[in-house]
Amino acid sequence: MTSNEPEDGLEHMEPKKRIAIPSELVRWLVVIASIYVLLVAVGLIGKGFRMEFGDAEGVESLFALATNPFVGLVLGILATALLQSSSTVTSIIVGLVAGGMPIAMAIPMVMGANVGTTITNTLVSFGHVGRSGEFRNAFAAATVHDFFNLLSILIFLPLEFAFGFLEKLSGVLTHIIENIGSVDAGGKGIVKVVIGFGTGLVESLTSSLPDVWEGLVLIAAGIALILLSIMYLGTALKSVFVGRAQKLLQAAVGRGPITGIFSGTVVTVLVQSSSTTTSLIVPLAGSGVLGLRHVYPFTLGANIGTTITALLAATAITGATHAVAHQIAIAHFLYNLLGVIVIYGVPWLREIPLAGAEWIARLGSERKWLAIIYILGAFFGIPGALVFASAWLS
Repeated sequence: MTSNEPEDGLEHMEPKKRIAIPSELVRWLVVIASIYVLLVAVGLIGKGFRMEFGDAEGVESLFALATNPFVGLVLGILATALLQSSSTVTSIIVGLVAGGMPIAMAIPMVMGANVGTTITNTLVSFGHVGRSGEFRNAFAAATVHDFFNLLSILIFLPLEFAFGFLEKLSGVLTHIIENIGSVDAGGKGIVKVVIGFGTGLVESLTSSLPDVWEGLVLIAAGIALILLSIMYLGTALKSVFVGRAQKLLQAAVGRGPITGIFSGTVVTVLVQSSSTTTSLIVPLAGSGVLGLRHVYPFTLGANIGTTITALLAATAITGATHAVAHQIAIAHFLYNLLGVIVIYGVPWLREIPLAGAEWIARLGSERKWLAIIYILGAFFGIPGALVFASAWLS
């Protein structure tokens, strides 16, 4: 055998072929894993609060100041403006309710979350700031969502404060759903087993800590995991659906208000982010492809669609507090749905957000510094002033 001859059999060997995993399958696995982590995280927050403030007196003292609805509202606005995700904040609220937060406190918080989440698309509109006409269109398309949510608060918060109608109505619906059997009243079954495995794993890592510290660590771990899961869930869903969502958006938005509301709801459910949904449409408004009256119903649909995350998160809660966790998720859905029905259903109310958006967009396009002051004031200044006023009055 010469030196340049191949060894026996080697010429027949082929390199091993790697099994290619489709990228879309990977994204769907990330979606499933992210949803599971979200559910586990919500369960951890509820467990942590029950460990930390297990007795009724502890819970009442923790939220004594927060029984003021304005404080709850401000917390919702500030938390969502900082995190730029109402899905994250409402998921945390579900966990807090499961841990003992009163429903009366949580409802204003989800109202505030609706306002805080609109900061994202308002910031997106600044991508057109160099062209005055485009900026005016984009800023109006972004702020119509702000004005709608502010008007919704002005209508529903006093009603909630005076009559507790959302608390009562959501309580009735929760009771009906439980009686039908859609919600496991005993907190048993596959949900408890599957979610319990994840929460049990995390609890086993903290079991050596004193109860006080273990509760705090579980709360912190739950919040961190919610942030992480929402981030990965949003990224995976966007990569799967955003292209399709844009086609749906462009095909449906111009066909009338009902279609616009429906398409806004569907797109938001698909991408799990009202901020993403409304931010998709702002550039189209800025470039003149869509008018403000086309954008408006679409953003209302986004308000409805964003409630799916809290409803999903509530399924993680089992045991004695599962009913109130479902109740706050249902209250969030009812608030956003009734807001659309009442405000868009009454012609003169429907025009108020449009007029407000056109007014602030005209001022902002003429004096850019006013647009910046608007963002700082609406999302941080006014909420801060409300906290100060509440503390002073108490």
